[in-house]
Amino acid sequence: MPFDLSRDLVIRWDGPQPAHVSLLRRLGVAAVLLPAPDRAFSEVCASAGIATLAPPELQFVRLSELGGANAAANFVLTDGLWPGVTRPPSVAGRGDETASASREPWVDANGYLAGYLRALRPGKPPVLGYLPDKLGDRAVPYDSLELALIEAWTAGGNYLLAVEPHYRAALLRKEAKATAAWEQLGRTGQWLRQHVALFRQPCLRTITVLVEPGAATAEIANLMYRRNASPLLAPASDPPPPHPAGVLALIAANLKAPSAASARRILAHAEAGSTVVVAAPPSQPWWKTPALKQLRSEPDREFFALGKGRVVAYRRPIADPSEFALDVIDILTHKRRPVRLWNAPSVIALATASPVPRELLLHLVNYGSPIDNDVQARVQGHFTKARLLRPEASPLPLQTARRGTTTEVFVPELRRLGVVAFSE
Repeated sequence: MPFDLSRDLVIRWDGPQPAHVSLLRRLGVAAVLLPAPDRAFSEVCASAGIATLAPPELQFVRLSELGGANAAANFVLTDGLWPGVTRPPSVAGRGDETASASREPWVDANGYLAGYLRALRPGKPPVLGYLPDKLGDRAVPYDSLELALIEAWTAGGNYLLAVEPHYRAALLRKEAKATAAWEQLGRTGQWLRQHVALFRQPCLRTITVLVEPGAATAEIANLMYRRNASPLLAPASDPPPPHPAGVLALIAANLKAPSAASARRILAHAEAGSTVVVAAPPSQPWWKTPALKQLRSEPDREFFALGKGRVVAYRRPIADPSEFALDVIDILTHKRRPVRLWNAPSVIALATASPVPRELLLHLVNYGSPIDNDVQARVQGHFTKARLLRPEASPLPLQTARRGTTTEVFVPELRRLGVVAFSE
């Protein structure tokens, strides 16, 4: 029974029983991943139009194994955190960091991993497959499974659904809250598939981050997403050439020393007018070239002119990706950043191209409680129209306002997902 791993709902299901098939069918799943073959269950699934899979049919890999993965196989990335707003880990000397008027909520998010897979394994469905098995007795909202699916789709990927044990037990008992969340997940999944073109567009090139297998660049990508830098991720092994429309900032931080050809292509962005931000050990200054002209020096970094642009070189590899993401936004300047939000500390935004010419899409994923007050958002470019798209309601026109080089809208409410389509 054919299914499309890039867009269909696929779910893990332990302890399968034929009576469970009606529950899966109501969700709209196309395939079920079983821990072991189960003939009776598979036959009932087949009669319901649902395929069954065994683990060997997919390649499960961690970030550290991605470089050696079988390029011909469909693979599932097992790294990830159960998404949502959580209590932060204890940090020595920093006290109890909880959300307040002056502190950000601690958000666990995984959308960047789908972007990471798109960059490093083009042509393969970017599928996330982390599990909720490390939650212990922690109670999580039933709709957090919907959030896992939404964040993966927003970044251009898919999520191999895994039902948290308390949620599964409540579903099998037919508890009302669990059933309502299950039905909402099904509606959201159907809406995502109906609007798949919205979620398969390239990110804007404004801030391009080079990534490679391993945690070092993945964590930089993570915090770039979290800080709403709306980055395009690209492989460090094959850096993109300078684009005619220009890349305002190309990030080449914490990379293994690139080849001479890759280094030349990276620095070509500065020569063409971009800002190239590099960070490497003092013993591996791969970015140095005689054409650099020092502009100024700071305790942690140096600024150089190169061609029409510049190079910002950190003296050592980046140790705090969160602060580094803010540095990049400051280097770019707030006036030129792709996206800016207010009144939405638990929301991650991602700006992308649109399937419609001369449009821009702003994806907003809310990791916290539903927001019922205005979320102020700005994107680069001048647009005269905007409409809000979301799974639970009809499209809603939004009023636009020109603010310098940006267009501003107020999103009146945000449950889990909102897509703002800007047009001229």
